[in-house]
Amino acid sequence: MPLDEEVVAAIYREHGPALRRFVLSASRDPQLAEDVVQETVLRVWQKAPDITGSLRSYLFRTARNIMIDNYRKAQRRPSEVTEREVADPAEAAERVDELLNRVLMEEALVRLSSEHRDVLVALHYRRFTVNEAAVQLNIPSGTVKSRAYYAVRALRTILDEMGVER
Repeated sequence: MPLDEEVVAAIYREHGPALRRFVLSASRDPQLAEDVVQETVLRVWQKAPDITGSLRSYLFRTARNIMIDNYRKAQRRPSEVTEREVADPAEAAERVDELLNRVLMEEALVRLSSEHRDVLVALHYRRFTVNEAAVQLNIPSGTVKSRAYYAVRALRTILDEMGVER
């Protein structure tokens, strides 16, 4: 099956920089990051007709799996282990999962209306109380509560559409 260069180029153009930043934040090795990004795009391109949900979410999950697989392979070959690698495989997987969750949540938040996003950011990221959020957003406390309720419902729907499992 010949590689459709336009599809691969489009995936790189649209998702490559964010995917590279994600992988670099976990590995700190630019060459390894580039290898993971290339393998991720190739795998996703091969599976493209079977992908349900967000392509970006699928790309990040695939990159995460490739990084964990690479780490496990390195652990089976101790002579190749370098000082850069994390000593505990569970710690490495947890760090990658944490990064992936952050990326997916940021993508989901962008899809919310600005009113819903502002309330969630105030309450959950800035840790404001309902009254503090109301003052900050210049809306009544009751509006903060109702927007928070509907924002969480909308966020769950968006995450489900993205294929994120709870």
